[in-house]
Amino acid sequence: MRLGLADALQKPGSGTVDVQRRFLSITVLHTCFPEQAWSSEPTDAASCRAVKAGEPGCSGPNPPVSMDLNSASTVVLQVLTQATSQDTAVLKPAEEQLKQWETQPGFYSVLLNIFTNHDLDVNVRWLAVLYFKNGIDRYWRRVAPHALSEEEKSTLRAGLITNFNEPINQIATQIAVLIAKVARLDCPRQWPELIPILIESVKVQDDLRQHRALLTFYHVTKTLASKRLAADRKLFYDLASGIYNFACSLWNHHTDTFLQHISSGNEAAALNSLERTLLSLKVLRKLTVNGFMEPHENMEVMGFLHGIFDRLKQFLECSRSVDTDTVFRDKLEKTIILFTKVLLDFLDQHPFSFTPLIQRSLEFSVSYVFTEVGEGVTFERFIVQCMNLIKMIVKNYAYKPSKNFEDSSPETLEAHKIKMAFFTYPTLTEICRRLVSHYFLLTEEELTMWEEDPEGFTVEETGGDSWKYSLRPCTEVLFIDIFHEYNQTLTPVLLEMMQRLQGPTNVEDMNALLIKDAVYNAIGLAAFELFDSVDFDQWFKNQLLPELQVTHNRYKPLRRRVIWLIGQWVSVKFKSDLRPMLYEAICNLLQDQDLVVRIETATTLKTDQFLPYLETMFTLLFQLLQQVTECDTKMHVLHVLSCVIERVNMQIRPYVGCLVQYLPLLWKQSEEHNMLRCAILTTLIHLVQGLGADSKNLYPFLLPVIQLSTDVSQPPHVYLLEDGLELWLVTLENSPCITPELLRIFQNMPPLLEQSSENLRTCFKIINSYIFLSSTEFLQTYAAGLCQSFCELLNDITTEGQVQVLKVVENALKVNPVLGSQIFQPILPCVFRGIIEGERYPVVMSTYLGVMGRVMLQNTSFFSSLLNVMAHKCNQEMDQLLGNMIEMWVDRMDNITQPERRKLSALALLSLLPSDNSVIQDKFCGIINISVEGLHDVMTEDPETRTYKDCMLMSHLEEPKATEDEEPPTEQDKRKKMLALKDPVHTVSLQQFTYEKLKAQQELLGEQGFQSLMETVDTEIVTQLQEFLQGF
Repeated sequence: MRLGLADALQKPGSGTVDVQRRFLSITVLHTCFPEQAWSSEPTDAASCRAVKAGEPGCSGPNPPVSMDLNSASTVVLQVLTQATSQDTAVLKPAEEQLKQWETQPGFYSVLLNIFTNHDLDVNVRWLAVLYFKNGIDRYWRRVAPHALSEEEKSTLRAGLITNFNEPINQIATQIAVLIAKVARLDCPRQWPELIPILIESVKVQDDLRQHRALLTFYHVTKTLASKRLAADRKLFYDLASGIYNFACSLWNHHTDTFLQHISSGNEAAALNSLERTLLSLKVLRKLTVNGFMEPHENMEVMGFLHGIFDRLKQFLECSRSVDTDTVFRDKLEKTIILFTKVLLDFLDQHPFSFTPLIQRSLEFSVSYVFTEVGEGVTFERFIVQCMNLIKMIVKNYAYKPSKNFEDSSPETLEAHKIKMAFFTYPTLTEICRRLVSHYFLLTEEELTMWEEDPEGFTVEETGGDSWKYSLRPCTEVLFIDIFHEYNQTLTPVLLEMMQRLQGPTNVEDMNALLIKDAVYNAIGLAAFELFDSVDFDQWFKNQLLPELQVTHNRYKPLRRRVIWLIGQWVSVKFKSDLRPMLYEAICNLLQDQDLVVRIETATTLKTDQFLPYLETMFTLLFQLLQQVTECDTKMHVLHVLSCVIERVNMQIRPYVGCLVQYLPLLWKQSEEHNMLRCAILTTLIHLVQGLGADSKNLYPFLLPVIQLSTDVSQPPHVYLLEDGLELWLVTLENSPCITPELLRIFQNMPPLLEQSSENLRTCFKIINSYIFLSSTEFLQTYAAGLCQSFCELLNDITTEGQVQVLKVVENALKVNPVLGSQIFQPILPCVFRGIIEGERYPVVMSTYLGVMGRVMLQNTSFFSSLLNVMAHKCNQEMDQLLGNMIEMWVDRMDNITQPERRKLSALALLSLLPSDNSVIQDKFCGIINISVEGLHDVMTEDPETRTYKDCMLMSHLEEPKATEDEEPPTEQDKRKKMLALKDPVHTVSLQQFTYEKLKAQQELLGEQGFQSLMETVDTEIVTQLQEFLQGF
């Protein structure tokens, strides 16, 4: 009996072979019938006969469906082999084929069969394991689309832990990682046997199997420890308490074995044992840090942590006999560092459980870092870790009691007591002296780097988290923290060091120069703590300024350090009348023969205004920008230039010609350095702001830069977009008029709006700037696409985003009421409907009313047609719909908080008068209520004449003078002022408008009819209205 293909795919299976057979049926079908590869329709015999006889997997009218596992593997193996090809013509189709197979039953069983076959090509096996790993991420969860069946997952789990004998390290690591990924989802509920099998496997005598099982054990533990849900944490606590004793025994066994091999001189065996020591220690680290709620209550945990110090001493002693720059040395140092990571992680996660370890941690770290104990055994990374341990204990907030000791917990007081007992005066003094006189000294390597790569020397990694990994930042941060914590003890120590170094230093005594450099570094770092202890102004005049004038080449470390030191103190304690002397010194140092000194001086320049020295300093900074070659240094100098331009604003105009000419060249040279281009963009932003309307002269360079930076189809936009948008915005704000090129750049905007990214706010500001700059030309060119983008955005955007879109529409109506209404016509029904339905978000409702108020007041005919359209859509009478809108407007008037919009609402509703329409007369009371509210908002009383005046009225005669602290108005500010002078909100008196409308209504209805209408208004409101309308 022949078995049809559809039957083969649907027939229930029995284990791995059946799953793989079903997968094979699909692969064969794809090979024979590529056009119908994944169709569920049956394929007729004629179609099959049309295929070439020699094609694989098709040998007759029907494709065979019952093949063994090896046949299935062969088909996939062939495609995987093609996927490792360097030829894209072979690679791309193979990748596409594998992508299609990802969701087919049995595919991952075949991949497992391939990557566990050690006879196959390594590259193919590597690719197979990667596809398997990616498949776990996408299809292992039950709720995932095309999720793997429970039957296949069960088979795969069993296959993954059958043998731990992978010979290739990289593949073994990938297999361990993917087992951990499965464990994260399935262990222990669906995979209870995993941990027991791993524990048994790490006990075997076979070296390879033991290592691979231990590697897997580590990755599984690491992954399970990373889960954060409460139920998962509980499961990990249970796991940790169950296997902790075994993990400790395993680690001790491998550690003892390693030490025995070392003592016997068997380096090969020692390396083998060290690898296992490292892996078992990694497991213990995760169990110790993440496996216990109250670890101090567990004797095994605390025993392990106390034992670390003894083990560390043993391993450090071992390092004496191990050559540097060897694999063995590298592995040994990694293990030593891992010991310190256990302590640091435990302190970070469980500060109170760490309390019993504080004393020993401090004794150990201080002895190895600040005494002769560490000589010959310590290395830089270990010193950094020890210093970090000291720093974390010193600065730990859990160990700092409250000002009122009685409010502190007993745990905090106990830890504080241990700290105070350890940090005695002699200990603190020694730490401070060693930090300054030993660790702060510039090293031979640093001095060599200064000479050979001065720019590299100036951009050495500092700031951020560099103190966690680099020695110099680490020593400086430790000094700052200890000095801050114990400043009363350490201030006299540092002042004594300072006193010893008064007067000039012999340029021939390099050691004395370096010690002075180190002490000055300490005084700079402790500037805030020394505020009351150092008369910096006198010290500047008598000591520091003369040292800046020593021009000898060997004195350059001190010239650099002194100008840095002044930069640290300027914001702390520095008289303004000394600034001219400082700026003179800076001008001289910017011409120093040494590049490092010039770069450090540029950094110090970021202080207060210095107009008398502006031309000299700007010229020298520009020269420095040209002289340096490294991107990081150019960024550094550009940042200083940007600060200078930002500080002096328009006063920079006479001096920027050279920079304006140089930036296009620098932009071209930095094509491969996007971070430098970001710095150029920032400089251009400040430059445009400083130049104002004159920035139009930069357009030949400026506009192509904006075009590239904001084009999402160009790869650099990933780095440049944010600054590019900011530059685009300030360019528009300072543009005196629109140009065809500036208008053309807006073609970049629609894709940006589609992204709906965090830059959307800036995008809306840019659109508004175009509307203010040239509404008619801009809207006629781009409005259709813009309106479509807005309609799409309004359906899928936050409340704040909706408000931003509607503000653009409101501005368009404000600038050009007729054209704006026509162009944004598709959006206005949504606004109308939002008002009628009573939009629940006040800020959105307020904006809706602002938009509709503009239409009602400034384009009456369009409002009538809109009302007609909405009445048809809502199947209501126009009058009824208008009445509903007025009623909702009156009800939601309190949603409007901006005085301009509140006045606009009053003007808009009053514009419906005079009217004999019964609906409008029915809502007359509400219209008067809003008008009186508006009058309360805008009317101010003249105390002399006792008359009222609309405070929102503006005239050309009003030109407020800008104070010195205020920035001069941009071109856009001027455009907004001119627009306001045409805006009814600022040109029409609400008081007079109300009077005229009521007068017209009275004339329309007659005295009796009008009086009847006024009787519908509350008497208190009528009284207030009469008071406002006195004199008319």
